[in-house]
Amino acid sequence: MTPEFKEGAKSVSSNLPCSRRRVGAVEWRETARSVRSAGGRLVALWGTDDRDRDSRYRVFAVYLQSGGLAIVEHEMDGGAKPTYPSLQEYFPSALRMERAIFDLVGIKSMEPDHRGWLRHGGWPEDTFPLRRDFDRDHQFSVVSEPYPFVQVEGDGVHEIPVGPVHAGTIEPGHFRFSVVGEKVLRLEERLGYKHKGIEKLFETMIQKEGHRLAARISGDSAVAYSWAYCEAIEAITHTICPPRAAQLRALALEHERLANHLGDLGALGNDAGFAFGLTQFSRMKEDLLRTNQTCFSARYLMDFVVPGGVASDLPNDAPRLLLDRYRSLEADVIGMRNTYDNHAGVQDRFRETGILSHETAYNLDATGLIARASGIPHDLRTDFPWPPYDKLKVKVSSQTYGDVAARVVVRFDEVTESLRICRTLLTGLAAGQIQSPLPDAAPGLLGIGVIEGWRGPVLIVLETGRGGRIRRCHPHDPSWQNWPLLEYAILGNLVPDFPLINKSFNLSYSGHDV
Repeated sequence: MTPEFKEGAKSVSSNLPCSRRRVGAVEWRETARSVRSAGGRLVALWGTDDRDRDSRYRVFAVYLQSGGLAIVEHEMDGGAKPTYPSLQEYFPSALRMERAIFDLVGIKSMEPDHRGWLRHGGWPEDTFPLRRDFDRDHQFSVVSEPYPFVQVEGDGVHEIPVGPVHAGTIEPGHFRFSVVGEKVLRLEERLGYKHKGIEKLFETMIQKEGHRLAARISGDSAVAYSWAYCEAIEAITHTICPPRAAQLRALALEHERLANHLGDLGALGNDAGFAFGLTQFSRMKEDLLRTNQTCFSARYLMDFVVPGGVASDLPNDAPRLLLDRYRSLEADVIGMRNTYDNHAGVQDRFRETGILSHETAYNLDATGLIARASGIPHDLRTDFPWPPYDKLKVKVSSQTYGDVAARVVVRFDEVTESLRICRTLLTGLAAGQIQSPLPDAAPGLLGIGVIEGWRGPVLIVLETGRGGRIRRCHPHDPSWQNWPLLEYAILGNLVPDFPLINKSFNLSYSGHDV
């Protein structure tokens, strides 16, 4: 599909139709209002320091509309305190992104909540790591700083702080509950503990190697991130991924979806007090990962998707092994689905727990699996199918109840559909090469790749630098949109329900905290 380029834009490319325009402060907000009123979605928001090029700062917003992606750019003078209008009124999920932009670039939105999001005392408040004059080798002493959580007052109200270090092996996040008895009145999250400086690290890399770092942004979405990165650099360089390689990429992406859904279905059973579910789905996931090792040479496919194609072809006996695995897995999943559906204790824990209504999901920018479980059936594989999904006719699962049970049903449906997709890909696998050569990209070009990962749309924005290097790379995880929704899903539930509700969302700490 040929992107539409607006006057004055550099090159913008994507696997979706794409437009780009520059706007002033008033139009920055007006564009957000018009996108929201037309049913469009905010996909990502980030800032850049371009003072070395033209003495300007910039903020970018990517919207997804019925016609494809729209990239909106607003520039500011490169003075000491650049500001821009907040988008939070129209897209509530923008607030945390705006707070992160300030922590990293020092561009402040005109929104009263300016509490730090990613910094955690790791660098001084007047220092901004994504500015061009930042010394990446400088070491700062970590300073413990109080965080002003919102206080809830009233008779019988007390707070329960949970985290950021947890008893299990989950990643760090702080959850501050305001409760009466065990009923939750309010939840406030504090994340950012997994911030790794990945966006700064991208600036040290060459374009042809950036996919390796992209794959490690959030390990359970390695294929989605590496494919999004490769899509961006391939679009910039007008490189066509061979049909066989595109099919193998899709096969790897569906394996990633399968592995995560199987793991979640087992963990959800365990959190509902049904340990048998955990053991059975853990066995299924392990069988799939061992099949990955045999057929793709790795359990987790971090280096399989490469610019121009894929790193390796399937062994000769892989199609037979994979089809056998799919048959076995499908039978096991159907059996466990019947068990879950007919287990009174499991259903009692799942149903009407952690309800995210359709209205709340829409108003607060839900995306991906969480949106589909609340009656918003968006999936890029059907809304904007790219090769080879344009020939696969993916069936989207959508539920209306928005509770844990609905999110479980969506996972079961997507496992079944992914198995169908995998069989279709294998039986129709094209012959031919698995890589195309990737030419060097000219500097100053902007490429976008967006892939429907298992959580939702994963996006990479790549700006090329001189000498084949990366000038700027911004990754975006759908967890940015969905983390705030967890604060609503827990309301009115009991504190012991939180692990189950949290697992039913299963959002990324790492991808959210880049």
